[in-house]
Amino acid sequence: MRSWILRRPAYGHFEHLMVELRIEDPASFQNFVRFEPDMFQELVDRVSPIIAKQDTNFRKALDPGLKIAVTLRYLATGETSKSLGYGFRVAYNSICIFLPEVCRAIVQALGDEVMKTPTTPDEWRAVSEYNRRRWQMAHCLGAFDGKHIRIRKPYNSGSTYFNYKKFFSLVLMALVDGNYKFLWVDVGAQGSCCDGQVFNECQIKQRLDNDQMGFPPAEPLANDDQDMEYFFIGDDAFSLRTYMMKPYSRSARLPVPERVFNYRLSRVRRVVENAFGILANRFGFLLTSLYFQPDKVCDFVVAAVCCHNLMRMRYPGLHNAIMDREDVDHTVLPGDWRIGNTWEAGLETLVGNQATKAAKKQREYLKEYYNSPAGSIPWQMRMI
Repeated sequence: MRSWILRRPAYGHFEHLMVELRIEDPASFQNFVRFEPDMFQELVDRVSPIIAKQDTNFRKALDPGLKIAVTLRYLATGETSKSLGYGFRVAYNSICIFLPEVCRAIVQALGDEVMKTPTTPDEWRAVSEYNRRRWQMAHCLGAFDGKHIRIRKPYNSGSTYFNYKKFFSLVLMALVDGNYKFLWVDVGAQGSCCDGQVFNECQIKQRLDNDQMGFPPAEPLANDDQDMEYFFIGDDAFSLRTYMMKPYSRSARLPVPERVFNYRLSRVRRVVENAFGILANRFGFLLTSLYFQPDKVCDFVVAAVCCHNLMRMRYPGLHNAIMDREDVDHTVLPGDWRIGNTWEAGLETLVGNQATKAAKKQREYLKEYYNSPAGSIPWQMRMI
């Protein structure tokens, strides 16, 4: 072992810099690992039993807290393993091994608590009620979207990960609620696939088609008497279904009622955009070109999503200042996360998806409802 690594107890970031920051400058500690000191300690307590190794006659096992700190620093910055190794005084090949292990342990320790997809009518109603109060979109159970995560070309992969923007990527497909929390994610589809293809092949699509999601039964909207299905919101890449509403196709001569409908949907669709932006702003590895194999990249992304949800639960006001927001007149003010952000968007074009007649009828009814006294909001005509 190199002698400078042996001097880790005297000079390593975990043993000294992080101790100083915890005592003298908690804000900088949070900036360093994206967790405030008490939450970092909670994460260490919960994850350590899963990743702890036994000492042997040949070597002393790395401290679990050290491995968690290195992992969070990687997620925060996307630094290379060698760069992290110099600062924390850990061999870079050891870092390459334990980074995905720690990320899987974070998901194991936190996943069931922080990223639980609703399964009962009451749980879905809670999501819908929040969207109704916050975004004036009743019966909406969240918004779907997909984003590209830039990676280095996997060995012997041909063009399967090469996307329409001319770089290699994995697709992150996610369902986000009205409070910027991820309710469900699917990571790992090749970048050559568009959002609609990824969604059509994921497990949640099969459950939707088989009516196995536990949605509440159809109920009337506010000030109305006709039953309306509960639904998700997506963009043009998704098929129009009774469980998936999407905007009318863009057109220079789109009539006013359709533009009003599109505006009402955009209020919730903006939430998933912001959730992705906050995630990338908080965990900078998502803004780099990841050199790990796709299966390990999936581990990193899911762990980052779990950490994001944990912070949304414990500190809901954190990062709110960088989101898109509305002024007193409900004009949208772009969030700071958009400045210099290279987080890649998904493909938002149709891929042969066909709308059902029932879905078209439902969208028409919603359009009329949002343009009627029963369902309109005072400022919507100024926004189109």
